[in-house]
Amino acid sequence: MNEPKDQVSKRKCSGADCNNDAGSLQCPTCLKLGLKDSFFCSQDCFKRNWSTHKTAHSAAQGNTQAGFYNPFPKYKFTGSVRPVYPLSPRRPVPKSIPHPDWAETGIPKSEKALNRKKIDILDAKGIEAMRKVCRLGREVLDIVAAELKPGVTTDYLDEVCHKACVERKAYPSPLNYNHFPKSLCTSPNEVVCHGIPDQRVLLDGDILNLDVSLYHEGYHADLNETYYIGDRAKADPDSVRVVETTRECLDKAIAIVKPGTPIRDFGAVIEEHAKSRGCKVITTWGGHGINQHFHPPPWIPHYGKSKVPGICKPGMTFTIEPILTVGKPQEVYWPDNWTNVTVDGKRTAQFEHTLLVTETGVEVLTARRENSPGGPIPMPTTSNGDSKS
Repeated sequence: MNEPKDQVSKRKCSGADCNNDAGSLQCPTCLKLGLKDSFFCSQDCFKRNWSTHKTAHSAAQGNTQAGFYNPFPKYKFTGSVRPVYPLSPRRPVPKSIPHPDWAETGIPKSEKALNRKKIDILDAKGIEAMRKVCRLGREVLDIVAAELKPGVTTDYLDEVCHKACVERKAYPSPLNYNHFPKSLCTSPNEVVCHGIPDQRVLLDGDILNLDVSLYHEGYHADLNETYYIGDRAKADPDSVRVVETTRECLDKAIAIVKPGTPIRDFGAVIEEHAKSRGCKVITTWGGHGINQHFHPPPWIPHYGKSKVPGICKPGMTFTIEPILTVGKPQEVYWPDNWTNVTVDGKRTAQFEHTLLVTETGVEVLTARRENSPGGPIPMPTTSNGDSKS
């Protein structure tokens, strides 16, 4: 991501104890690793902050002296994010909590056997069960999001998520789903989705998507949000543009949910707004039905001109979860076969809600609360509908 030229003179020094403007001095190790925004006001300030600043290198590359390592040292990464292993052991869920069918085998057998053309309509009991599990899902996401700050690891966030799920007598739905190793998906910067929590520390300037799903009393909830880590992220025009545009895309799609709305219409609304802000939709991933199954029909595309059949009917529950990028809308996988990243290393953002179609419109089952962490911030100054880059 290129920094806007008109922002160069306004850089702040990266020194934790310094309020000066930065000069042209940049950390040479950060340059080699492809890390941005590591400018200092002087050599003395750089030396004084070295012991703290070098944690950024550990996050990007893995500090072998501390026992951390990059498990894919020969892989050509597209951006600055690196996996930092070892992964922590799988966290247990008490047997007293009902488990989905993949908890032991890693295979969602009942989900694979579904008729992909049949969309479930929930009765009153099912709707109440979805309201309850989605309320718990919001609580868990907010608990995890409250821990976000530079210096914490994504593995720590996974621990917080897992504990919060268990405290609510819920199973974290991602855990061992098709052998996913963790209870939470953490996707920073260029990671499109399905990032695996590990020993990487969050850096001031990162953006991070937290994707929480849980299973309680036979039903699933699914929601995610993208958050700014530290003040540097909120000061970066491209980061703010992609995060806030994605948030707005989801809101605009939700606004047209009502009985009779064609499922394909959501993508048209999302893509139109994304283009107006100079962002692109990553089309591989879509929303999905959700109820007693984690990913039942329908599949919901986030792009226009889709031929997906079906209309909204009262009693349907599904997710809308657009992913936008400021770069090329293509992805590649890391060798872990889960972490999905942009081909050019440009940043992405995603937002997701679980929705219920009512007789008159829509109920956002995973809606934010007044005290939910995060939330929108003002768009950066734009030119022709697009931030400078």
